[in-house]
Amino acid sequence: MRQYRKSSRNAQEAHEAIRPAGKQMKTADEHKLRGVEAKLYDLIWKRTVATQMAEARLEFVTARIEVETAQGTASFRASGRRVLFPGFFRAYVEGSDDPDAALDDRDQPLPQLSEGEALTARSVEPVGHETKPPARFTEASLVKMLEQEGIGRPSTYASILETIQNRGYVRKSGSQLAPTFTAFATNNLLEREFRNLVDTEFTAHMEASLDDIASGELEATPYLRNFYSGDDGIETRVEHALDAVDPREISTIDNPRWEPYVVRVGRYGPYVEGEVDGERVTTSLPEEAAPADLDRDDLERFVTQAARGDEPIGTEPESGMDMFVKRGPYGPYLQLGPDDQDGKPKRVSIPKSMDPGQIRADTAADLLALPRDLGTHPESNDAVQAGIGRYGPYVRHQRTYASLKDSDDVLSVDLPRALELIAEKAKRRGPLKVLGKHPESGKDIELRDGRYGPYVKHGKTNASLKKDQDPETISVEAALELLAEREAKQAARGGGTRKAASTGTSKRSSRKKRASKPKRPKATPTDLQPFLGELDEDVREVVVRLEGMNGTEQRPLVEVADELGLAEEDVKAKHKRGMFKLRMAFGKARKTDG
Repeated sequence: MRQYRKSSRNAQEAHEAIRPAGKQMKTADEHKLRGVEAKLYDLIWKRTVATQMAEARLEFVTARIEVETAQGTASFRASGRRVLFPGFFRAYVEGSDDPDAALDDRDQPLPQLSEGEALTARSVEPVGHETKPPARFTEASLVKMLEQEGIGRPSTYASILETIQNRGYVRKSGSQLAPTFTAFATNNLLEREFRNLVDTEFTAHMEASLDDIASGELEATPYLRNFYSGDDGIETRVEHALDAVDPREISTIDNPRWEPYVVRVGRYGPYVEGEVDGERVTTSLPEEAAPADLDRDDLERFVTQAARGDEPIGTEPESGMDMFVKRGPYGPYLQLGPDDQDGKPKRVSIPKSMDPGQIRADTAADLLALPRDLGTHPESNDAVQAGIGRYGPYVRHQRTYASLKDSDDVLSVDLPRALELIAEKAKRRGPLKVLGKHPESGKDIELRDGRYGPYVKHGKTNASLKKDQDPETISVEAALELLAEREAKQAARGGGTRKAASTGTSKRSSRKKRASKPKRPKATPTDLQPFLGELDEDVREVVVRLEGMNGTEQRPLVEVADELGLAEEDVKAKHKRGMFKLRMAFGKARKTDG
């Protein structure tokens, strides 16, 4: 068996989330695992077995072929490879779930060639080659880079990835992580005022110092005092930054490709400045725009559109009001009437398939008239509508919102197509099947497929299937047993908590409880509602729907995610962030009042 040594002399090796144990390495099928558990276990199994196997041996062959022409000698090169001994590839090939198929792909041998052999050219095809910029980081490649550079530690990688996404430093585009303008502005500040903290060698230097402290070669207190309060310590750098940093300068993102336009990050997101006919014009950049994807022509188009935003493109027939094309943080939109009219002007986002500069007056009027009725649903007789929300065109029936595909047009989509999209959406959200009625409540017992495998659902109670239970053949009786076990466990946990709280653990703890001040009641949604103005618009939309504020009905997370076109994880993160801000604002106001 192979032996591995720790790389650091003082490494504690205590941060592994999972470490294989035991004498047998059974497969996921032998353990009867399903869903995410099976995939995770299979990954661990393959990598663990691969660590104990021999190295793979590969043969690489390069052939250089020279051809005499009237203009001189033309050189060609061909490369091939062959797996001589697969070794650990038999158990694990990175990026592949099927090692055998991946091994076949790795074999790309050249035919037998000998020096001086005359070859026949069957065809010649000129192929251009352009140097491409490095690919953007994915979560996997970013973790790999962090490991190579020694930044952070494995136990911190998950929190690093979560933080840079939650704070808007990167935006996920497929699997890629696209840096945002906020990230560049933040980087400007950190590199200028806290260079030693963001240096790639910071973790290594810190770890070496901590090792010296652990071995007694360095005293902890002087080291910490210098780190925080020294001439170049954190406290000193923060005080210097508060006095010396020019926010406008720090928020400016320079790029020679954008000249003469200037991009800055403001309170409401990134915006561009430029001159049109001698006047200074500023306009917001689209939320999804990445710095690397914009060039001078893009910025010029945004500024030009903003400059003519106050020029109407036509008159809306019914109201007689002017229609304007404008640009906001979330992209271009149409507005009915001027900004200074009584009440909030009607607005609608312009679909990505339309060029804002080429929209005609009749098209603008049709967009501003949305949502439009397509007909009634054959089962409920309720209206089916098509419209445009913040996250794009959609069709809606009751509370089910289904996004239109790229091939669909919100102005021409008909009822049959809308019913098809709504049915697809409802099927994804619905149960796999209904097993039967619960004998006590009369409600359906549903079989569903979740993140951690199949489970049965009755009301608010969910119970996972056991490893030996087949979702295809599970009966109502078996489902009732699972639900009863689940409810019993929930009742036992609740009862144990109440009992522990009522009896106490000692006389001393009882006295402390009697002496403590009575807790104020938690803030209700009604208490927090006046502070909604503290939240960004996207966060506010999530909180209002999930908490049932502003006179709306409280809705489940799945429905809110569907309505806003967000992943459930994003909705959870926005809700958590929004509720924290609301409670902080409420707490400050309550403290001030008294």
